[in-house]
Parts: sequence; structure tokens; C-alpha cells
Amino acid sequence: MIREIQARTLLTHVRGSDDIFGMSYNFNLYRGCPHQCIYCDSRSECYGIENFNDTLVKVNAVELLAQELPRKRTLGPIGTGSMSDPYNPLERRYELTRRALAVIARCAFPVRIITKSDLVLRDADLLAQIHRVQAVVCFSITTTDDALARQVEPGAPPPSARLTAMRALAVRGIPVGTTLMPVLPFLEDNEANLLAILEQTAAHGGTFVIPWFGMSLRDRQRAWFYRELDRRFPGVREKYERRYGESYSCPVPQAHRLGRFCAQACARLGLADRMPPFVPAVQQPSLF
Repeated sequence: MIREIQARTLLTHVRGSDDIFGMSYNFNLYRGCPHQCIYCDSRSECYGIENFNDTLVKVNAVELLAQELPRKRTLGPIGTGSMSDPYNPLERRYELTRRALAVIARCAFPVRIITKSDLVLRDADLLAQIHRVQAVVCFSITTTDDALARQVEPGAPPPSARLTAMRALAVRGIPVGTTLMPVLPFLEDNEANLLAILEQTAAHGGTFVIPWFGMSLRDRQRAWFYRELDRRFPGVREKYERRYGESYSCPVPQAHRLGRFCAQACARLGLADRMPPFVPAVQQPSLF
């Protein structure tokens, strides 16, 4: 179900130092997500989304952004994509992300986008404008196997489409890379899968990979994930229950070894482990 809602505020300040994603501000234009990834942490009760299978559209979001952004005194990267994909299928109809990017371009703020969709290519013109300050696009990829991706990310475009979009943006000079997270235990935590993601990122113009060797599980998210495992991967749920019980943090078995493996591969491929830093331009002081 799709529901249109009125948001009270949009931009939130990111507390502390975000050394990995480098975000100063964050916003979400939608609540819930049609991509319906079976592992999504946003299903958790703490986020207050009554039914994550519904998608709530913040129809006044762009107007709020146009009011709030000019008031920000600190120039810093604005991030989107942490709770709901800004390029979910509804974006074709509502164009909230495109209109939000136009506001960001007008205000000359940098942006960081995380997405599982090749729809981001539609907005390459605006991203190029924003990149006069800085624009970075990060594609979430947990496997390069399109068949496996259809099981764990059933509503999202296939990884092959994301990689094609990555190359197209890289050719246009927009920094791109991969969030390799979560790595699902017993499904994606093998060297062949991880190496394929790293190599394909480098081959498609990516300059960084941000990995997380594991996942989180809590309350409603765990219940949904386990139901989906039973339906799609019979027998795997029992492995989770034996190893993790009711734990929130679920690192993959051999996480340290796989971390070293990926670090070595990234070094060989010239991939960083975080997004490019934002460095504000230094204005030349006037002599008069």
C-alpha cells in the first residue's frame, strides 16, 4: 500500500564524527521501501514504522528541504538512503529525489547517495551540477549473482544493472563505489562472492568499497528474516538460531579472516574503504 503523508521536518544533523560515510546531515523522502530486502534493519520496532510493507511518501519533503537547507550554517555532505532507498520504484512517479537534488544543487551543498537502483542515472545531470562541490553515489551490493539477489532483495534492480549504472556515472566523472553490507552469514560470506564484488566494483569505475561482515537482527526484523529464510533457503534459519540465538550483532563466521582477505584485495585493486572525504573549497581572501 502507498500512503501520502505530511512530514514535520526533514533534515537531521548527524551527531558525532561519521568517518566512514562522512555525512553531516541526513534525510529520507520515503518511509518503508518497495525493495523489500529480507534483511532490512528498518523493519525493527525502534524505527516506528507500523507496517514496513507499506510505503509512506513525504509529499511535502522538497518544500521542507527548501526551507531548512538555507538555514544550515555548516557546509557538509547531505546523505540519503539509510532508511529507505531514494530511488525506489515510486520515485519514477513522485520524483521527490530529483526535486530534492535540484534544491541541493541550488544551495551548493555536497551530497552522498546510497541506493540499490540504476534509476539514479536519470539524475546524472543534477549530480554533475552538485559535483562542482561534491557528489558521491554508493551502490549497495551484497552479491553479484542476480539469481541470489532476487531472493534476498526481491524488489530491487539486479546487481548487474547497478554495476552498469556505476560505470555510467564514473564515466561522467561522478565518484562511485559500493557498500558491501550486510554480508549475510551462510549465504554470502565466502571469498568467491566477496572477491567478485570487489573486482566488479573496480572494473566498473568504483573507487571504494565499504564492507560490513555480518548483519543485525532484532524483534520484528528477525521474525521477518527468519520467515523469509524458511521460504527461500530451507535449513538456513536453524544455523542462525544455533550460532546467534537472540543476539543483535551477527558477525559472519571467520569475519576477521574475511576482513583481512578483502583488505588485501582492495589494496591490490586500489579501492579505499570509505567514501572520498569532503574538503570545503578555501576562498582566497580579498586584498582590498
